[in-house]
Amino acid sequence: MAAVYSGISLKLKSKTTSWEDKLKLAHFAWISHQCVLPNKEQVLLDWARQSLVAFYKKKLELKEDIVERLWIYIDNILHSRKLQDLLKNGKTVNLQISLIKILNERAAEFSLSGSQRNIGAVLSCCQGILSTPALAVIYTARQELVVDLLSQLCWSACRQPEAALIPQLFEVIHLTLGHYLSIQQQQVNPRRTFGEVTGHLLQPCLVLRHLLSGGTWTQAGQGQLRPALARDVRNQIEAMLRGGVFQPELLSSYKEELLEQQQSDTKMGTMKNLLAPMGTVTAGLVDPGYCEPALHAAVVASSVALLYKLFIDAYLKEGNQLLCFKALPRLFGCLRVSQLQEKQIKVLSASDWTTELLVLEQLLNSVASNNIYNIAADKIRHGEAQFHFYRHLAELLINHSQAPVPAWFRCLRVLMSLNHLILEPDLDDLLASAWVDAEVIECRTKKAQEVLVHTLFQTYARLRQAPRLFQELLGVMCRPAAEALRQPMLAVGPCTALRECLLELPPGQVLDTWDLVLERFQALVLPHLRGDADMAWKSLSLSSLLHCVMVHARVLDSSAPLPVVRRLQRTMEGMLQDLVKPLLDLLQEPRCSAPELWCQKVSDSALLLAHTWAQVDTVLGLSCSHYHAAAEPSSLPSLLPGMESQCWKKVEEFTVQFKSLGRYCFEQLHLQKMKKTLMQMSFQSAEALHALRQDAAYILDSGRASLTLGTAASWDGQVGTVSALTYPVAHWHLVVSNLPILISYLCPDDVRYVASILLRTLPVSKAQEDLAEEEADLTLGKISQAVLHSPLFPEMQSLHSAFFLCLTARCSSVLRSSAQGNPTLLRQQLPWLFEEDHVVVAPWEDRFAKVISEGAELRGEIAHNLLSLVRGDLCIQLEGEQLECLLGLLEVVSSLQLDSLSPPDHVHCFLLLLSTAVTTLGSSCPSSLALRFLVTCYQLLGYLQRGKSAQSVLRTMYVSDVFEVTLTSLFRGSRRLLVDMDDPSWLEFLQVVGTFLEHLLQMLIQRKLSPGLNFGKIIAFLSRDDLCTEATSGKQGESQNPLGQQLLLVSLTKLCQVLGLLVREQRQHDEALEALPELLQQAVLQTGAVLQLCVAGRAQGWRLPSTIIASVSALLEADVAQCSRCSGTEVPRVTDRMLLPNSALYQTVYSQILSELPALAGDTISLQAAVQFLTLFSLAPELHPKKESVFASVFHSVRKVLADPTIPVQVVEDIEPHLGALFTQMLDVGTTEDFRLALQHILQGLDVSNTWKADRQVVLSAVTLIKLLLSCTLSGEKAGLFWRACPQMITALTLQTREACQEQPAALVVVGPVLDVLAGLLRQGEGAIGNPHHVSLAFGILLTVPLDHLKPPEYGRIFPRVHNVLFSVLQCHPKVMLKAIPSFLNCFNRLVFSVIHEGRQKDKGGPDDLPVVLECARLVQRMYSHVAARAEEFRVFSPFMVAQYVTEVQKVTLYPSVKGLLQEGIYLVLDLCLERDIQFLRVSLQPGVRDVFKELYGDYVKYHKAKHEGEKRYTV
Repeated sequence: MAAVYSGISLKLKSKTTSWEDKLKLAHFAWISHQCVLPNKEQVLLDWARQSLVAFYKKKLELKEDIVERLWIYIDNILHSRKLQDLLKNGKTVNLQISLIKILNERAAEFSLSGSQRNIGAVLSCCQGILSTPALAVIYTARQELVVDLLSQLCWSACRQPEAALIPQLFEVIHLTLGHYLSIQQQQVNPRRTFGEVTGHLLQPCLVLRHLLSGGTWTQAGQGQLRPALARDVRNQIEAMLRGGVFQPELLSSYKEELLEQQQSDTKMGTMKNLLAPMGTVTAGLVDPGYCEPALHAAVVASSVALLYKLFIDAYLKEGNQLLCFKALPRLFGCLRVSQLQEKQIKVLSASDWTTELLVLEQLLNSVASNNIYNIAADKIRHGEAQFHFYRHLAELLINHSQAPVPAWFRCLRVLMSLNHLILEPDLDDLLASAWVDAEVIECRTKKAQEVLVHTLFQTYARLRQAPRLFQELLGVMCRPAAEALRQPMLAVGPCTALRECLLELPPGQVLDTWDLVLERFQALVLPHLRGDADMAWKSLSLSSLLHCVMVHARVLDSSAPLPVVRRLQRTMEGMLQDLVKPLLDLLQEPRCSAPELWCQKVSDSALLLAHTWAQVDTVLGLSCSHYHAAAEPSSLPSLLPGMESQCWKKVEEFTVQFKSLGRYCFEQLHLQKMKKTLMQMSFQSAEALHALRQDAAYILDSGRASLTLGTAASWDGQVGTVSALTYPVAHWHLVVSNLPILISYLCPDDVRYVASILLRTLPVSKAQEDLAEEEADLTLGKISQAVLHSPLFPEMQSLHSAFFLCLTARCSSVLRSSAQGNPTLLRQQLPWLFEEDHVVVAPWEDRFAKVISEGAELRGEIAHNLLSLVRGDLCIQLEGEQLECLLGLLEVVSSLQLDSLSPPDHVHCFLLLLSTAVTTLGSSCPSSLALRFLVTCYQLLGYLQRGKSAQSVLRTMYVSDVFEVTLTSLFRGSRRLLVDMDDPSWLEFLQVVGTFLEHLLQMLIQRKLSPGLNFGKIIAFLSRDDLCTEATSGKQGESQNPLGQQLLLVSLTKLCQVLGLLVREQRQHDEALEALPELLQQAVLQTGAVLQLCVAGRAQGWRLPSTIIASVSALLEADVAQCSRCSGTEVPRVTDRMLLPNSALYQTVYSQILSELPALAGDTISLQAAVQFLTLFSLAPELHPKKESVFASVFHSVRKVLADPTIPVQVVEDIEPHLGALFTQMLDVGTTEDFRLALQHILQGLDVSNTWKADRQVVLSAVTLIKLLLSCTLSGEKAGLFWRACPQMITALTLQTREACQEQPAALVVVGPVLDVLAGLLRQGEGAIGNPHHVSLAFGILLTVPLDHLKPPEYGRIFPRVHNVLFSVLQCHPKVMLKAIPSFLNCFNRLVFSVIHEGRQKDKGGPDDLPVVLECARLVQRMYSHVAARAEEFRVFSPFMVAQYVTEVQKVTLYPSVKGLLQEGIYLVLDLCLERDIQFLRVSLQPGVRDVFKELYGDYVKYHKAKHEGEKRYTV
């Protein structure tokens, strides 16, 4: 057969064969094993190549589809597995240059004309060649081919950004760049590489990188680019530019060009013709012809920053700072912004400014971060070349102010940080354009402005030239300008910067600044205020600045120099007489009676300064004894010294016309007056109380109208930004911040008003809360929330009670609005829903108060009315919107401290919450919302039950009635809920309801409220047939109601738990009632019946829910308690002869729990319930299976749980106490043989082969099992077995630790538990571990555990465990320790050295992990004290301990707190040292260490030894 196909090559070359047949033959020849041709692969590839070459050279005419099929044929060959296998086996297949040239030509055609003919197959061929090393050699051997292909591919991507072939195109670009980079690294001719990059690749690659950086192809959509591939290509382009344009060999050329130096290196002769590399790069960059004008500027801008970064990375080293600077102006000259002063281009648009300034910011940041600018070197060596360039930049930025652009502010900030002299000549224009006159709206721009202002103040404060800055600032503020158009100058950001600056200034400079402001105010503004609105605005700006200076400067105390205090006194007196009072006098002129704008601003300015003066005067009078506060003419303080009350009335009449800063400051003056009154001895006099009430009432009434409107803008908290829009927030903030002062002097109506505003402004809904959190400034809602969560709120009892009344009234109004039916009947039966005030609805509460004397009639009436509400006789139906509203109000209720309510409030709240919980929920309420609502209601009812007035509820309703109302409502409501039984929200609801019912029953017992009668009624209620049918069935009893079953089960479970406990306690105190055991028996039988019903209704293969497990556990506990009571035993235990009524149920649940225990571990609650059941099951031997050991079965199930790697570590840690109780009971019922088998399994788990198999969880389970056994009390043969196996355990733990610590990083998840178990074995094995060798193995473990390179949380967990093991050896095995003191000290020194290492002051970052290190240092100190207590054993080693300590401390600088703790410990070791030991240390230590020891010993003698000797004198 082979001969038949031997003529295929002739047929392929024949002119008579059609191209269709040729392609079929070629395809067949490639895939067929029957076609035998010499060198077949090469022949077929050459045939296809020659055909395409002939076609593209016009020597052959082919149809378009034939050409495409030829390309596809070559592509199939290149990507075929057959070709790859041949190449791997060493077969050679040659690609001719002609094929490569055709590929490059097609790529060029695609990039120039956009023609996509056959381009997909062409790109695929390129990919096949470049991805196969044996084929790609044709490209790597001819470097110009790679360069040409890469250039054309990059241009194709840039010119065809919407092409569908973009992913494939970039894959080829990625491969091509990779090959070119490998060629570039091997190139020995730097000139050639530079020429290739700048001549062919620079422009297309920069355009491509710009488009990639802008996310052109990484947006979601068809044919888009993977972000990872885009990032890789971008990184490759940067690497290509770095290796081509900024080669180390080009350094001399750059120096020759930029520094105008002649080359002296003869070895660089090949480079002498390569002149001006920077000029070549910049010329290629700014050439306008390589891309569209709209794109060109953006490409240049993004490329300038990149090129400068690459230049610095390549050439910045010691001595090349000037060279790196010289490149900066050349690259900056490529930006359009550099030509603005020369008027060569039109004004840039806002987006252009943003782009250019971002680049300039990157350039300046590169200069600053790389320390390129050295002020002294630039001035002395380089004639301030850098300084002049930066001055040019500063002038450019200030002359072309771009305040809306954040980068503009950041560029100025970097220039200021480089050298303040750069901006100082234009300081006034800078302050004007960047701060005073800047129109800044966006948050990002405000942040940039704040940082610039902060840098300005910080710089001049450190230079001690703050008055110079303020002088320029005042000059700008006093310039003629349209003041009304200026934004508030002292918003929160600039004010914060000014405050920090003032705190750093000495008092003299603060007073200089103060005097400057006063002088300008009095000279330039005050004389021209009348009738001039602009001047009035200036007065307000200057007043805000003066307020900021006075309030935020450091307060003088009694230690201040007397000349400074006297100067301050004169300044305060002059300000009051020459500025404040003249401003206030202006407000009393007749022409100020009309509400003109200038008058309003003058009043704002005057009252701001008056308030500021009064505040500063009071503070100085308190803090500085040399300062004399202004004297008051009367016994009570006035608003301002020297101002008559008549004058203030005129000012008040004028101020009340405006909701502005003046009114706010007037409130502040009244508040200041209240504070001064309260500081007087006579503040409780009638006159003082009257004045305090008047001031408090004025403050509240001043903003009453504004708060009633309820609309306000957010406020940043600065006085200077108070306006008509922000005044309501500022007023409410003033009231709320000073409530502890005001509340005592407000009348009841005012207190209710404050409470109503507080409730109305609270964000009740989730959307309102989210909106409030997003707002950075203060809002009414934020302020009210802060009050609600403040610990002071419950202390203000009148306000707390008033707020509670407002809140309950709102809840009642929602319920009343949802009522359907006769409102009169609703008022009669549920009167608490109509309470607006206790005074109005006192009669029904009086009726409640008479319940005890009148009997049970009223109690029954309330229960009957609530049951009517439950059954629908009184219809209150809540729909979705009303439910949301109520839920928001209930969230507010939960924020209150309900346990401190008065008895009337408590009763009212309980009845209201219970009424709310039992209302009918409409069909529009989703189940999730209904469950959340019910959970909130019953949580709040539970909080009330734990309150101090809880008993007052029981005077209104019987516990059994509350039980009946609650469960009747829940059973009815559960039929409407559409949730799964294992839904987390439903399980949470069950837990909340169970807790509420449990507290209710416990209160019945604690208060001794007829427990027999109430429990009897509850059991009778739960045993009713109609109730069981309603709870467990659907609407007509047809279908199962699993939610109702669970509710009934939870209620019966809680009843059994409480009753069982009560029966046991009464038996112990000999107070048993005959009825209670019978009631318990009825409850047990009823619970068993319901459980049988629940279990019988389950499908095959069902998993036990946590509620059923908990119920079975409670039932078993009650059964055990009942049986043990009958037998009269002290310990609740069932003997073999007793018969439990629900034995079959218990055994079924036991079997299922054993099989499901690993699956139950996914839910912590279910796992805890299962473990509790197994513990109780162990107490009932008659339930145990006859054919198998309970101990063995439970042990293996627990072992499976602990060995399951899917169970989180936290779950195991949470369940450990419950497992400990289970093991305690298991050891009582298990035999010695069972225990022996358990120990064998534990030792098998500790086998080191498990670690080699990477079965770490098996090891951890064995370690946990040992820990559980250690928590039990072992005795007799079992104790002997355990301690005989202890040496094997310690040996296995040693091997496990060694293996775990060899991993990188160390397996701390194993090391931690091993150390815990080792410490437990050593502590409890005192006297039981006979061989000292096994104790000594602990030292080997401790030396293996890593203490270095741990994260702070890991270090905080491992260090105490190592310490515990070491301490256990010291305390429990002193004889072993005595023989192994060197090993002990080695382990202890590791602890000391690790604390020294972790407690050192680090170069970067703050001491966030310092608390962890401090705790470890305390443990070291404690260990030092224990060592010192054993003086005889450790005296010989004490000098060596001291030497090791000082040697290690000398290497680092410790945090003072860590150093103090370690020194306290080492002092105790120094107590053990004799005089000859001290001399030995002084002589033998190295010089640097000797100095540390000298300082340590000096502190020891001065502080520790002196104190010790002093104490000895008083010792007998």
